[in-house]
Amino acid sequence: MKILILGAGQVGSSVAVALSSENNDITVVDTDGGRLRELSERLDIRTVDGHASLPSVLGQAGAEDADLIIAVTSSDEVNLIACLVADTVYNTPTKIARLREAEYIEHGDMLAKGRSSVDVAISPEQLVCRHVQRLIEYPGALQVLDFADGRAQLVAVRAVADGALVGHQIKELREHLPPGVDARVAAIYRGGQPIRPEAHTVIERDDEVFFLADRRDIRTVMSELRRAEKAARRVFIAGGGNIGRSLAKALERQHGVKILERSRERAKRIAEDLRNSIVLVGDCADEDLLREENIDQTDIYCALTNDDEANILSAMLAKRLGCPRVVALINRPAYAELVEGGSIDIAVSPQQVTLGALLTHIRQGTMVRVHSLRRGAAEAIEAVALGDRRTSKVIGRSLDELELPPAATIGGVVRGEKLLIAHHDVVIEPNDHVIVFLLDKRQLPQVEALFRADATWI
Repeated sequence: MKILILGAGQVGSSVAVALSSENNDITVVDTDGGRLRELSERLDIRTVDGHASLPSVLGQAGAEDADLIIAVTSSDEVNLIACLVADTVYNTPTKIARLREAEYIEHGDMLAKGRSSVDVAISPEQLVCRHVQRLIEYPGALQVLDFADGRAQLVAVRAVADGALVGHQIKELREHLPPGVDARVAAIYRGGQPIRPEAHTVIERDDEVFFLADRRDIRTVMSELRRAEKAARRVFIAGGGNIGRSLAKALERQHGVKILERSRERAKRIAEDLRNSIVLVGDCADEDLLREENIDQTDIYCALTNDDEANILSAMLAKRLGCPRVVALINRPAYAELVEGGSIDIAVSPQQVTLGALLTHIRQGTMVRVHSLRRGAAEAIEAVALGDRRTSKVIGRSLDELELPPAATIGGVVRGEKLLIAHHDVVIEPNDHVIVFLLDKRQLPQVEALFRADATWI
């Protein structure tokens, strides 16, 4: 595909890195020449220095024959105007815009098809808010990902010493689960390196285990890998930006929420917007303040300011003061890899959360959902089986007949409302949603080709 990325910030750069490795023709537009030079030195892409919303700049970037424009500049208005110009002047087929202001997203009819030049609007703040909310909903989970409209979930957990399955083979999982409950281990990361799960693979302490199960069975399966943790009731949020405020609003009906904001004026506006949350004014790295607010009695601390260093330091401080679980929002991938799993339980990367949503709309063919994992090194994909046995390489074939690349494993098949956990004798039928875990993105073309319906294939 020929793709224009408008904005070379953290999200734009992440998207460029991900897509340039998939043989796409990428052009990045930005007004920051330094960022563009850095990207062009790292990646095989074109760059254009200029304002992304100007017709002349888009023309110079090749909007006339582009397949897709991804507008992810720091300005919502520039993103909206760029999509309008691409649509009306250059007839670009698909336009994706990142919109940070919640009001644009809330008035969905404004962005409805036929009324707007934006084909897909993505709000990173909403995506990150939902991501953190899931982590609170499932104590002990490192990541919780939805497939087939939530009927199936892929969950990552860290195996602990007293987990029932630690020191045992994966094939013993089914023996431990109650009747009617099934799950599939899709991948294991040990010391940061991927291990392809086999029946005889032994789960070790500190392994990061990804498993797929029906949404109703997630907690049951988690209890086999680590001791059950009590549900989070008291939540402390540092940072009253769009993410922190949205998270407080989503949680306050069922949780005791405290939200800490440095700006007095912003704290006042947040207090007017929230009904049951306690809004505090102060510095998230103030040890005395955290002690006064009984941080040791808080179930989970979420550092969600727009400052990586502040988030890291305050989360580490909260952990030292006795908070059992801390989450930090970290934009820089190097920081996230450095601190996660130590004093900080979970490092949330807004770029990776956003990238998965973007890839869902970028990938061609039958892929209806894509989640970026392990800082972009791996992916979890939901692909739809289209066609029939004559035109499809998967329909009418059992899972052990499929010619999957070595780095790919199938976790399950969603058929209607039911999740069928992947076993060798499961036969794929038309319109099945197949959930694939891909450890090496370089093998993505083989997965795409496998699920592509072809009228001439027999």
